[in-house]
Amino acid sequence: MALRMWASSTANALKLSSSASKSHLLPAFSISRCFSSVLEGLKYATSHEWVKHDGSVATVGITDHAQDHLGEVVFVELPEEKSSVSKEKNFGAVESVKATSEILSPISGEVIEVNTKLTDSPGLINSSPYEDGWMIKVKPSNPAELETLMGPKEYTKFCEEEDAAH
Repeated sequence: MALRMWASSTANALKLSSSASKSHLLPAFSISRCFSSVLEGLKYATSHEWVKHDGSVATVGITDHAQDHLGEVVFVELPEEKSSVSKEKNFGAVESVKATSEILSPISGEVIEVNTKLTDSPGLINSSPYEDGWMIKVKPSNPAELETLMGPKEYTKFCEEEDAAH
């Protein structure tokens, strides 16, 4: 029973579904193109950053989808505390074995904390993009900007459409 529950939860997490085929004895599997984790309770930008708004603080990082496409992250450049970030403007960079990519801020505000763990362990972005791999904490100057971001369902659909186009 435990094995069946594990297999079922794994299939759901991987978005695998089987459907019996009339002309074949084996089930056909359909696999969703977007395998990345998308979490409830977060907002997402089209540039693949996420925001978790909690009271007067917004935590920002890059999504699982983004880190997956970047590959192994080897260096992270982040802003200084007390600096300002602006919506859709560059606030840092992520260097991977594949490329260097700018990080765009999904909201405007003052940087109140920087994840200094990323200096010595940039791979946290790959292993834990939503927990240990967060990048900055911001005091939003315009909380209404959060309403312009996508929810989990919209972001999942956006990723699937983007991947299908490539």
